[in-house]
Amino acid sequence: MKNFKFQYILIFIFGMLSSLSFGQEKNVANSSDSNIKLRHLEDTIGFPQYKWQMDSILSRIEPEDKLSTLEINKATICPHDDYAYAAGLYKKTLSSIKANTIVLVGVAHRARNFNLKDKIILGSYDQWETAYGTIKISPLRDRLLSIIPDSIYMVHDEMMQLEHSLEAITPFLQQKNNNVEILPMLVPYNSFENMDAFSEVISIALSDLMKEKNMKYGKGLAIVISSDAIHYGNEGWGSSNLAPFGVDSLGTAQAYNKDLKIIESFLTNEISEEGVKNFNKITVKEENYMEYNWTWCGRYSIPFGILMSNKLNLLLYNEPLKGTLVDYRSSIHNPHIQVNDLGMGTTAPANSKHWVGYAGIRYH
Repeated sequence: MKNFKFQYILIFIFGMLSSLSFGQEKNVANSSDSNIKLRHLEDTIGFPQYKWQMDSILSRIEPEDKLSTLEINKATICPHDDYAYAAGLYKKTLSSIKANTIVLVGVAHRARNFNLKDKIILGSYDQWETAYGTIKISPLRDRLLSIIPDSIYMVHDEMMQLEHSLEAITPFLQQKNNNVEILPMLVPYNSFENMDAFSEVISIALSDLMKEKNMKYGKGLAIVISSDAIHYGNEGWGSSNLAPFGVDSLGTAQAYNKDLKIIESFLTNEISEEGVKNFNKITVKEENYMEYNWTWCGRYSIPFGILMSNKLNLLLYNEPLKGTLVDYRSSIHNPHIQVNDLGMGTTAPANSKHWVGYAGIRYH
């Protein structure tokens, strides 16, 4: 686990308070591949690459998942698995996200390929390719990078290009608001101490920028955290057996119910740092934060994202966020959407020996 020296903490917390107060900014260096400005689609099997595909998916989502809401939420946890399995929950979960600027907090599935850890990952792209054309990167990204210390982030376009967990969400945001802009960040391997300190710095910076731009939390800016829940089974996970309860109906039910208990205990109702820390303890090994304990792929995106979202609300409104479960589903417990005739498909099987859970959670 990373050791934070006293001077390091001073830079993060007290130094940040000072620099933000006096509006000190630094120049932002371009990434090593400064010519790449458009991020291209990475997954064109599980997710759509054309508008007509997205329109078809939307038409096939169950009516109850497409109900409009007057509710305006400040943050959500949204899945990122294949649309065939989870599109309805995307739509239902994101229906209350109505801001024009969305901070997207994603997983860094391939962080090990680049030895990325102990940082927050951002990119230097101007736009992302989507099923609806392109989606703009918010100017707040570069303002944010000009404020926060270099020591807590890395601009890494290759990681941002290879990661699918955020591109899954963008069509649903654009479908509601074609003018929406995103501020994407990825969270690779990080200790809880890292995520706590980094979220403190970034929430302070966002708070200042929102005040400067007169942006309201929820109406002007919202946060969407990307994560699938349990990855379960004893086949198709490399050499790993991810089925501690077995793969019969009883074992599957135990895993399903454990996920529900985790959500109820730590990710809903009034959010607290202690609750987020306990979620982190359940999902990563205490002796090695780079190893799974309970296999949610959002074992870093969720703690960082919830801490940041909650601290931002405390800074702006002096009260913690409250979370409500939209629904919990899985790739084997809910009906699938037909996608094969759309030139799409699935990137992994869905059966008792290989399945994934999905949590949709809203925060206000």
